[in-house]
Amino acid sequence: MSEQQTNHQSLEYQVGIVGDRRSLAVFRDSLGHGTCQGILERTNVRATALFNESTHTQEALPGIPAYGDYQEMLSQHPEINLVLETSGLPRNVAALRGDLPSRVILVERAAAGFFLHLFPPEELWKACRMDLNATQSLLSTVIDQLPEDILFLDTDGLIIGVNQSVLHDLGLPRREIMGRRVKDIFQGMETHRDATSCPAEEPLERTLRTAQPQEALCTSVDPFGRMHYFRVYTSPILEDGVLSRVVFIRRDITQRTEMENRLQQSEKLASIGELSTYIAHEIRNPLFAISGFANSLLRGDNLDEATQNKLGIILDESKRLDTILKSILNFTRPTEQRETECNVLAVARETMDVMDLAARSQKIQTSLEGRPGLPQVRADPELIKQCLINLIKNSLEAMPDGGELRISARLRKGFVALRVADTGHGIPANIRDRVFSPFFSTKGKGAGLGLAMIRKIMDDIGGDVTLTSREGDGTQITLLLPPLLAVAKPSDEG
Repeated sequence: MSEQQTNHQSLEYQVGIVGDRRSLAVFRDSLGHGTCQGILERTNVRATALFNESTHTQEALPGIPAYGDYQEMLSQHPEINLVLETSGLPRNVAALRGDLPSRVILVERAAAGFFLHLFPPEELWKACRMDLNATQSLLSTVIDQLPEDILFLDTDGLIIGVNQSVLHDLGLPRREIMGRRVKDIFQGMETHRDATSCPAEEPLERTLRTAQPQEALCTSVDPFGRMHYFRVYTSPILEDGVLSRVVFIRRDITQRTEMENRLQQSEKLASIGELSTYIAHEIRNPLFAISGFANSLLRGDNLDEATQNKLGIILDESKRLDTILKSILNFTRPTEQRETECNVLAVARETMDVMDLAARSQKIQTSLEGRPGLPQVRADPELIKQCLINLIKNSLEAMPDGGELRISARLRKGFVALRVADTGHGIPANIRDRVFSPFFSTKGKGAGLGLAMIRKIMDDIGGDVTLTSREGDGTQITLLLPPLLAVAKPSDEG
């Protein structure tokens, strides 16, 4: 090997970088802030200089001396034997070619790829990898902390990623969810039309077709027959204007919907209360006159059979209307409760004794279950019995061809849960959230106040009432009664 080849191979490049302000800033940013210092040290970058600057300027690269003129840079750093020109302007390149000594190699901007090869690839890879991991970790942590179900889908609608909320709700490992469709993992979820939902197709299908964000109201019934409400959002992710991914977000709004329904019920009750006085005076008084005169005429001696039948109908309908008016007035008045220590099992047993004959006449089997050691509740036993009678009557009407009626009592989440369950025809999903509304009825008779009155009684004592139902499998209604706390003194009634 010749001496010239040996000297060439052992040559260590000492680099100076020359350019204008913009090109040097681009060069600095391309190195990245986190690893710039280490890379510059390893590649022997000694100084930088600007064209047409008469004074020293701020550091263009961190930790590297900067000069206002490349000739000054060469004077201060005679060890520099390679100059990288970053602007690419012909006049700058020509000036350097004319002024640089022969021992200094000039690398133009067009050949800058050569300089980049001098950077240690493993250092760049590690730095990029660390930045990527940190970004992914932050994004994953944020998404996993959100309570909403978040899914990432490809353009075929297949799942390519989910957050922890989805795994928790479904109880499935991630591998069993990947590659499936949303409708396969959220089975039974139905989309409903409202002011913001899509008119004819699922929001995901519409986003995949139009690449536009969509939202819709959806519902589903869980294995226990409870209705859940969801607001679903689908957002497209575009790359160069082309759909590449879809973000699917499902937010559970069941509790909010329940609160809205209760607020609507409260507003409706307030309106009914304002009308109650008018109903009492302006309708019942003429009704008494109608029924009184009809009864007087009915006692006459010169009536044929057809007239007597017509007068009988007037009297019957007057009594029915009076019963409805009484129900409305009782419903709007504050509930008068005689709160005592109430044994729910004893009340349920008394109620079953009253209703057992009617149940047996319909070939309905009844049962009463209660765990020992249940706490007493603070409530009016007569009102609890009234609630049970209304629930049992509803169950009997739902099983005209026989079935099973089960009443049970147990402690649940700090409440005494008194449940009435039947094997009737169940309640359709589309009316399930309206059954506790005043004047709503599917029977075609009565005022539709039975379940509304039960909720009112439960609210007055600080309890609650829940409903689960599946069409064809029956209905369960649970009264949640607040237990008698140890801070209260036992009554003498024992």
